[in-house]
Amino acid sequence: MHIPFVDLKAQYLSIQSEMDKAIFSIISNTSFIGGPAADAFEKSYSEFMGMKHTIACANGTDSLEILLVAMGIQPGDEVIVPAISWISTAEAVTTAGGVPVFVDVNEDFLIDISKIEERITNRTKAIIPVHLYGNPVDMNALMAIANKHGLLVLEDCAQSHAATIHGQKAGTFGHAASFSFYPGKNLGAYGDAGGMVTNHDEIAKIARAIANHGQEGKHNHTREGRNSRMDGIQAAVLNTKLPHLETWTEGRRKNAQLYHSILNENVVKPIEREGFRHVFHLYVIQHEDRDGLMAKLKEAQIDTAVHYPVPLPLMPCYTSRFHHTEADYPVAARLAKRILSLPMYSEMTHYQIAYVAAHVNANY
Repeated sequence: MHIPFVDLKAQYLSIQSEMDKAIFSIISNTSFIGGPAADAFEKSYSEFMGMKHTIACANGTDSLEILLVAMGIQPGDEVIVPAISWISTAEAVTTAGGVPVFVDVNEDFLIDISKIEERITNRTKAIIPVHLYGNPVDMNALMAIANKHGLLVLEDCAQSHAATIHGQKAGTFGHAASFSFYPGKNLGAYGDAGGMVTNHDEIAKIARAIANHGQEGKHNHTREGRNSRMDGIQAAVLNTKLPHLETWTEGRRKNAQLYHSILNENVVKPIEREGFRHVFHLYVIQHEDRDGLMAKLKEAQIDTAVHYPVPLPLMPCYTSRFHHTEADYPVAARLAKRILSLPMYSEMTHYQIAYVAAHVNANY
């Protein structure tokens, strides 16, 4: 039996009639860029988040880059980022003109808040906490440090749609938040798409202008911007999926608990802290022979992945610039050699999860 890492077709089939109608409406109305569907998504997502502004854009990387510029990051400004994340988190800092400053992670893969202050200098302007794998950072503790030092906070929520911290949604603590709606995300489009969320009117105004060639009204280019508009079809897909997100999230959480209950003690399972709602965009285990386990699961036709095999500061694009070594980020360096993402999606059956877990248990 083949177990895919994610099954987007199964999700589509569960809402096929709704989705086909939504996509057909965009085609029939030829509203392909922005338009009413994008406006409706911005309104609905703002309501979902409980925030004043959602600005739709072309992808999650753009959302990070645009927000950093809108928040006033200037060339040479330092921005603190975690040592484990997808490269967009650090890449966006450089693209905006800033300098990424890396902080090691805890055993839960999230930025080690206790190590942030030692990395703050007089050039530090912002922090980007990443709610990695769907597990939210302790934003109350992080905001206390940011407020103490007068720093901006941009939450990277690419993997944390609907995650909460003591009942408050991830993405509502900082000055702004970035979302990716890449197809495999918990709330995913059928192509690239992203979004920016904030309660700050000026950040929203600038971000919206940048995403549309710096325009504030037709042909009124108040600044240089970029082309980062959401496609109408992607907006329609997201509008159709958003009402189902909570149900799908509970499905992921239920499946995570099944994994927890079946997997034996030969692997380290993800931890959900009290008061923190993990939405399990990824179900990431640890094992000392990760590559061997991955190979055995492949033989059993179980798809797996590694998120992420190399810590950001140890990638060639950063070691050549900053000369980092594993000794500088010991936790991230160790975890990167042990982590393995198992199949996870809300449509997985009990039998599929039991099949995966049984093969993990049998091989190690």
